[in-house]
Amino acid sequence: MSTIRITKEFRFEAAHALKGYDGPCRNVHGHSYELSVTVIGSPVSKVASPKCGMVMDFGDLKCMIKTNVIDPFDHALILASSLKEDGVIPGGEPFTNVVFVDYQPTSENILLDFAARIGGLLPPGIKLHHLVLRETSSSYAEWYASDQQD
Repeated sequence: MSTIRITKEFRFEAAHALKGYDGPCRNVHGHSYELSVTVIGSPVSKVASPKCGMVMDFGDLKCMIKTNVIDPFDHALILASSLKEDGVIPGGEPFTNVVFVDYQPTSENILLDFAARIGGLLPPGIKLHHLVLRETSSSYAEWYASDQQD
């Protein structure tokens, strides 16, 4: 069987602040993120299948990523949960969509979070190959399954 990679791209807006950082990113600021999700598998070979010739239906991949990754983070303020403990919690308008995470919300750590979320959602025979998260047009983080230790 042939192995093929397919990629779906997503865009979302989010803000974050880096607690304890020694530069301007310690302040709340936003990004127009771009996420590329690449999965790998073999195309369905059963002629009778409505998915014949597909590694995975792009629509199914879109729905899965949008529901479990994009929607929770889109137009959210992403903050380390330790800020709650410090008593630094924005609340009320306009901070009604705050996502607290158990890590420093850098692009690298957000990408690790996304990899964990997506890896558990894929159907049998389909594996997450790599992710790219663009924070700006010239800055991005990459995650590759082949780089991970078991």
